[in-house]
Amino acid sequence: MEREQLGSRLGFILLSAGCAIGLGNIWKFPYMVGQNGGGIFVLIYLLFLLTLGAPVLCMEFAMGRASKKSPVKMYDELEPRGSKWHMHGYVAMAGCYILMMFYTVVAGWMIKYFISSTTGDLSGLDSVGVENAFGDMLADPVTMILLTSIVVIMGFLVCSFGVKNSLERITKAMMIVLLALMIVLAIHSFTMAGASEGLSFYLKPDVDKFLEAGVGNVIIAAMSQAFFTLSIGMGSMAIFGSYINDDRTLFGEAVTVGVLDTFVAFTAGLIIFPACFTYGISVDAGPSLIFITLPNVFNSLPMGELWGTMFFIFMSFAALSTVFAVFEAIIACTMDLTGWGRKKASLINCIAMLILVLPCIFGFNILSDFQPLGPGTGILDLEDFIVSYVILPFGALLFTIFCATRYGWGWDNFVNEANKGKGLKVQKWMRPYVTYVLPVAIAILLVSGIVLSFV
Repeated sequence: MEREQLGSRLGFILLSAGCAIGLGNIWKFPYMVGQNGGGIFVLIYLLFLLTLGAPVLCMEFAMGRASKKSPVKMYDELEPRGSKWHMHGYVAMAGCYILMMFYTVVAGWMIKYFISSTTGDLSGLDSVGVENAFGDMLADPVTMILLTSIVVIMGFLVCSFGVKNSLERITKAMMIVLLALMIVLAIHSFTMAGASEGLSFYLKPDVDKFLEAGVGNVIIAAMSQAFFTLSIGMGSMAIFGSYINDDRTLFGEAVTVGVLDTFVAFTAGLIIFPACFTYGISVDAGPSLIFITLPNVFNSLPMGELWGTMFFIFMSFAALSTVFAVFEAIIACTMDLTGWGRKKASLINCIAMLILVLPCIFGFNILSDFQPLGPGTGILDLEDFIVSYVILPFGALLFTIFCATRYGWGWDNFVNEANKGKGLKVQKWMRPYVTYVLPVAIAILLVSGIVLSFV
């Protein structure tokens, strides 16, 4: 069967960026910047994005384009005869499933809050009322199942109609609207009374905060954010590499995707901090920022329902772009493994995913007493830990060794594939860095992430 192709370079860039642009870096990146020295953290983060994230993303794209296969089968086309690299393909596929077991649930929350903002359900509530509304949603498994089912069915439906005619077309439209909404929301934030104070907290280099957080801690945090923000390590990016031609070099494309991903995360801070400082609201990271803090801000704003609706459209699109991209990786893996057609693979996976999301949903209500990573944690935290701190860095480490050493695909094969076409090329002088320094940096991330999660 002939491999599907994306219709344009823009489609490839926006699909890849859509996969990378997720809820985590929107609610986590601004907070990390503010807590770790402002502009100093941003500069360190950008350095690591270029030196750590872009090379591994380039490798993942190259493995996909060279093999023209999904993550579960790409090693079979590239690995030395008799080697066992292909076993990682099944780990990567499992990672896609585990990520979607909790990510679709959070995407469902975004849909709910978009509807609530549109209908005015949150208008007029005081801060306690807003907090209770979020708690009531989590405590209601029926509502959570309904919201998550909408996301799952929508995602597999879009993917079932093909890459070029459905997935690419819809994701391009969503991403263009998302970027336009962000710019409008950021400009609006600049008009708020607390804009200068919020932007100063966010962007002004703060040596005292940098030293207070600890130089080593800030470096690890920046390295971690640069790495995780690109969703590299479980093959969800390789799938888009398998759908493109040889017109453009892959290091250049990796840098472009990284810049777009950073633009969204960075602009999220321009939206959030002026609003929080204007209304004297604590700048938290995570769900409380999105679902409790910001609804309170929107309730205080003139035309708050409009701005709240725009914000949650943007957040819904950020969530759905990742869902669509990872569902495509799951469908492609299933098709390669079974020989099924796209529609059958979509239907079977849709049914499976509707069952697989239940533990995460029940972790907030029926199974709330189960706290796998300590007091206050739930099943979502466990699933997130497995993906973010084990599967992603472990996969990236394997990709690096596979592409840079003679034990795998090898440096020459990787460079020949990555440098096809016009654009930024992988240079000869990069080889010692990619072969020796990069794997050590990723190994440090892998170990420190696991250790710090249990300290």
